[in-house]
Amino acid sequence: MSHASPVGMDRPVDSRHDHVLGPDSASITLVEYGSYACPYCHAAHEVITRLRDRFGDRMRYVFRHRPITGSNEAQRAAVLAEQVSHTTGEFWPLHDTLMARGAAITPEELDALAAQTTAVGEAAEKVWQEAAAHVRADIDSARRSGASVSPTFFVNGRRYEGAWDESSLAEAMLGSLGHRLHAASVDFARWAPSTGLMLITMTMVAIGLANSPLGPAFEAWWQQPLALRLGQEEFALPLLQWINDGLLAVFFLVVGLEIKRELTVGRLASPRAAALPIAGAIGGMTIPALIYLALVPTGALSAGWGTTISTDTAFAIALLVLLGDRVPVELRVFLTAAVIVDDLVAIVVVAVFYGEHLHPTYLMAALGVTLSLVMLNRTGVYRALPYAALGIVLWVCLHHAGVHATLAGVVLALVTPTRPPANLAALNAQAEMVFQSEIRRMEDGVMHHGPSEPALQAIDVIHDRIESPASKLLRTVEPWSSYAVLPLFALANAGVTWRGGLIEANGALMAAIVLGLVVGKPLGIVVAASLAVGLRVADKPAAYTWRQLAGAGALAGIGFTMSLFIAGQAFPGEAEFAAAKIAIFAASVLAGAIGVALLFPRVRQVARDSA
Repeated sequence: MSHASPVGMDRPVDSRHDHVLGPDSASITLVEYGSYACPYCHAAHEVITRLRDRFGDRMRYVFRHRPITGSNEAQRAAVLAEQVSHTTGEFWPLHDTLMARGAAITPEELDALAAQTTAVGEAAEKVWQEAAAHVRADIDSARRSGASVSPTFFVNGRRYEGAWDESSLAEAMLGSLGHRLHAASVDFARWAPSTGLMLITMTMVAIGLANSPLGPAFEAWWQQPLALRLGQEEFALPLLQWINDGLLAVFFLVVGLEIKRELTVGRLASPRAAALPIAGAIGGMTIPALIYLALVPTGALSAGWGTTISTDTAFAIALLVLLGDRVPVELRVFLTAAVIVDDLVAIVVVAVFYGEHLHPTYLMAALGVTLSLVMLNRTGVYRALPYAALGIVLWVCLHHAGVHATLAGVVLALVTPTRPPANLAALNAQAEMVFQSEIRRMEDGVMHHGPSEPALQAIDVIHDRIESPASKLLRTVEPWSSYAVLPLFALANAGVTWRGGLIEANGALMAAIVLGLVVGKPLGIVVAASLAVGLRVADKPAAYTWRQLAGAGALAGIGFTMSLFIAGQAFPGEAEFAAAKIAIFAASVLAGAIGVALLFPRVRQVARDSA
């Protein structure tokens, strides 16, 4: 799972340390992390000047140093500004001079400006050390605040992420309704438990509607057909099946992309790092399935073993985040990697064990489309559109072949390039050349206010080549998966109507699901992980204890989304499916409570309990 950088500053404005223009009583504070060797900071300087004219004493402006990396002149200019400030007490005149000179500051120009300092000898050395320490403190503040580029702005302590033209910045500073709504939506999306909250909300709505007088109409709504027509051809499915077979393929695409990213450039890239979570995932799938099969009599219900093997990633990770620093980062990495692995296996299980009658012609067509996707990868095609188009064709072929069509999402993810192109250095050099050419054009010419349209188009093309299709798809599709596909799936599938005698008639089935998720998951993860460590094929980090690992294993028993999905495939009977839903809900709540109880106590002596 991706983690967003902070949106607030690491420390408030302090006039004893910061360089401040404007009264402390100002209602608007604009903080900039900038660099004197950054052309964008020079352009922003003019914008800030106009904003100060516009807002007057309502605005307080603060400048903090974030010299661009790889530039000696940027670092030296920042230290020089602080030297002059420490010596003369005047920061802003030199700041304005440096910003007005343009981004191409030469060592000779810096030597000339350094003549403004009056300290000599030991005093000069002390001033230099103080100035350098000030710049380092600002750089550390930028890093902790998530200011990864120059310039980065903060409006009243919150990082501003929009365009920094005058009108956009002014709108943010005034706090217009549109900006506040945008900021609130960004905050919610950045809040890790937000996906879980959406799922809980949709689940409660579905249960409430299913047990209300609107229940029959609510259930009938999901069964109405939705057709796509092209000439005389028609492709019709019930709305529920469009969600479960169609939209859920988007979720599986995201899961597949995350798996491939972890295996190629992420936490599972090295065999040693991958061994422990993979072993835990295998144990966390095997033991629950065995418990289920041991409790359920042989027959049609035995197909439901798949409901116990998967984990709802959104809920499990959300609870880890809510526990904060009580959970070591290494344990979050373990659980994230483990649940991604068992999600992949669950998808394969659905495709293999819960498909329909196979049609060889469409299977061969699906194989041909898959080979075409592989050829795109091998020939270095880096645009996302061809992969997306063939992915839709693959979904149709798999659906008609009798294999669960959601497998198309995983296949598409696995063949989509994840690594940057081999000629990354050349592309970076080309982008630098375009930027430098535009800077010279704006400095030497007249009536130019920014980069030309051809230059912007060239940068777009270069960026399109630098960003891998996997990164582009994940960046584009993941929010839709988290905040549209999964909540809609929960709304369509989580509704269960309580009927008398449901538990009595399906007691063994419900017990098998609950014990498989609540007992089998943590037991399987801990046993398999300890075997991997004992056989020396994996190492357990000393940062977390075996008790904490068991707590993470308990959280993995939150099946919910994937368990509901598999239950819908495994239990065609309405009563059995309703009983399975209730068991999945109960198991997920119980597993979450046990996991939090095991992880909540702080561990002080980790090394004593680690193996």
